[in-house]
Amino acid sequence: MKRWTRRACLGGLGAAGMAGTATMVYRAAPRFWNQFVREWDRPILAPEERPNPAAWPDKGLHAAWLGHSTALIKADGFLIVTDPVFSDRAGIHLGPVTLGLKRLVAPAVRLGDLPKPDLILLSHAHMDHFDIPSLRKLEDNETSVVTAWATSDLLRPARYRAVDELRWGERRRVGPAEIQAFPVNHWGARVRSDTWRGYNGYLINVGRYRMLFAGDTADTHYFRDLKSSRAIDLAILPIGAYNPWIHYHCTPEQAWRMGNEAGGEFFIPVHHQTFSLSSEPVREPIERFRAAANSHASRIAIDSIGREFHL
Repeated sequence: MKRWTRRACLGGLGAAGMAGTATMVYRAAPRFWNQFVREWDRPILAPEERPNPAAWPDKGLHAAWLGHSTALIKADGFLIVTDPVFSDRAGIHLGPVTLGLKRLVAPAVRLGDLPKPDLILLSHAHMDHFDIPSLRKLEDNETSVVTAWATSDLLRPARYRAVDELRWGERRRVGPAEIQAFPVNHWGARVRSDTWRGYNGYLINVGRYRMLFAGDTADTHYFRDLKSSRAIDLAILPIGAYNPWIHYHCTPEQAWRMGNEAGGEFFIPVHHQTFSLSSEPVREPIERFRAAANSHASRIAIDSIGREFHL
């Protein structure tokens, strides 16, 4: 596929009519369209494990990987969800049909069972990270949102407690959490023309805990700038969709290196095992990430959808 075809698949194609959109998708990305048709009747598998965040105490650091880039983190009682995608497909929602990629595995927690988050972190506007139906259902006047620059127009801000956009280097305090946006090597456009939209990684400080959510990124030196005398207790890094999209997504080995350059102690590798976004086998990213960790594999906090981590 050409570069702009890749952007059409993951960024989105706009709100055209269903027939016109389908025609445009096929012309732009026949590989995607053929995959869409093949996946129509494929069942979505249940996750290997189901976490129980309702039982997590209000002291300590607790986390679960719910699928793709959706992680649930509770730091001393403060609850964060990253890039919440709970829909069966990630794509354009046209009435009862969603034109997009189908999940391989269901979310580890059903959206209706998710405890009310204090904070939603959105890394960028791609549809496999910024799922409008999920975000509509999470609207609550006690929930805040931190998102990338020039993306809040996709939300209904009045239905949340607050919605803040961050540029790289900017910080925002939400309750006990301080959020800092940092640059990653990706892009933020949701459709081909809105190239002004931002895209972020985030450093999250909640009291004694320091966490990193990288969103999406290809290989970059930016993570070196995050290291300080204080370790990052939990680093959430993407490891999938690198073949052939190496210019947009890092390899597992690069993710391991970048997380260590930032000072990560424990890792949650995400962005794999959930959607068929690229050509590498489904299990290859996590197998390569384990191999990269080698004798430090015990620092991989979570390696399967639904598993919990407690510190």
